[in-house]
Amino acid sequence: MAHIDVSIEHRHAPEPERDSAGRKHPNTCPSCGSHYRDDELAANLRVCPQCGHHFPLRARERIEQLADDGSFAEEAADLRSQDPLGFFDLRPYAERLAEAELSTGLGDAMVIGRGAVGGHACELAVMDFAFMGGSMGSVVGEKFVRACESAAEHGVPVVTVTASGGARMQEGILSLMQLPKTVCAVADLHDAGGALVCVMAHPTTAGVLASFATLGDVTVAEPGALLAFTGPRVVQQTTREKLPDDFGLAESNYRFGHLDAIVPRPELRAYLTRLLGLFANGR
Repeated sequence: MAHIDVSIEHRHAPEPERDSAGRKHPNTCPSCGSHYRDDELAANLRVCPQCGHHFPLRARERIEQLADDGSFAEEAADLRSQDPLGFFDLRPYAERLAEAELSTGLGDAMVIGRGAVGGHACELAVMDFAFMGGSMGSVVGEKFVRACESAAEHGVPVVTVTASGGARMQEGILSLMQLPKTVCAVADLHDAGGALVCVMAHPTTAGVLASFATLGDVTVAEPGALLAFTGPRVVQQTTREKLPDDFGLAESNYRFGHLDAIVPRPELRAYLTRLLGLFANGR
């Protein structure tokens, strides 16, 4: 999995509050140091009310926030990654997969399915960074392709939410093959008259950024998200040049025209509802 540095926007944060055993409060904001109960953070869509920092969001929670109640029907939930290379670093790849599935409750780093946002039918393809850093292996690529095929078949747009550290190194060339595979899926979707809306969450990097994440008919991002092929620390070490503080962040990408909008999470559902309405009226 590609190395990324996701700490740049938090490096001036105050020291988080710790309990008597020295453990960090589990819901401490890395930007302003505020801390919250689970229910407080959930009620605010996991966005810090004090400074607006967007906490990471799991795929199923993201779908609950975006999709109309009871509208989401998951697809391809039975797909699982194989270990064709018999890959072993410090531990076998098969063991890492089993551990990721046990800890996240997911079969892989993307959840897809048909749903509706604000009454508008769509196909959702949502990534989960908690599953091996949201890395894109053969199953993530296959799920995205199936989401595009389903959308084309039913005449609805695809809404994808990305959060990824890049290609999954344990699958070698098979993971890199997912880049052209997903790009071709977007082309086929467009040929069928379909649309792709990309929402980039923190972080979206490497192979995912270099493939389908930047091919949306409309591309937006959450505030403060790192959107770069590689993280600023690696770039700075390689070039030996000082980078701007907002290097690779959503705000910098928007300034240079790489994004159509930066949409805070509390406004995202309403934004997508309007957008999907426009696509529906244009058919």
